[in-house]
Amino acid sequence: MLTSNFKKFFLSNVLALAFTMLILIFYFPVGGAIDMHLIQPFIDASGSFPYRDNWYLVHINHKIFKNILIAVYLAFLILWLASFKIQRLKTKRWLYGYMFFVCILSTSVIGILKSQSAHACPWEMTQPTTLGYIWNFSATNGHCFPGGHASTGFALLTGFFVYRLVQPKLAYAFLGLGLVIGFILGWGQMMRGAHFLSHNLWTGWIIFAFNLLLYCCFYKKFKENAQNLESNVPSA
Repeated sequence: MLTSNFKKFFLSNVLALAFTMLILIFYFPVGGAIDMHLIQPFIDASGSFPYRDNWYLVHINHKIFKNILIAVYLAFLILWLASFKIQRLKTKRWLYGYMFFVCILSTSVIGILKSQSAHACPWEMTQPTTLGYIWNFSATNGHCFPGGHASTGFALLTGFFVYRLVQPKLAYAFLGLGLVIGFILGWGQMMRGAHFLSHNLWTGWIIFAFNLLLYCCFYKKFKENAQNLESNVPSA
């Protein structure tokens, strides 16, 4: 039986997701006024994106930062594997495994949605003219929504659900880090012309919603694991 605390947690988050979805739909449509206003400073007079090949955005924000996050996720895989050999890690095996596999699933969901999307990237939607440039929103290159790079950071949101019952402070740290890092990675891509802000905001929304759904499915296991940790009894 689900506890009243869980029902309250689930309902409050569903309401928050519904509210933020309405905000995204009505105030952050793809290529809408806010998207256009925020991306404007990163476009030159001919419609090109000067920061597209910027060393810091390409190598630090897009490559190094992403590799660091991948290393973090791989660390959880290593801990999960080590828990089969190291007794003191056994009680947290479920947490380590869940964290790794759901982070991978979260980014995979975004990747699948992105692969089926008809939305082109901003840098493919500008066309030079004799007087400057125009936006071509009928561009058919596609595969640019939601934001794949930002998903690497937003996947850290998984830690909020993993640790909320056993280490609440760590859970909220993951929540904050996931939101901040996902936004930073997404903003860097927006500066390069790879994405609109709306692409990245939807990425965060989808990943949080996906995590909430899985957490609901596995809540009993999380509850059992938390009780085992409290009593210091290894879980199978």
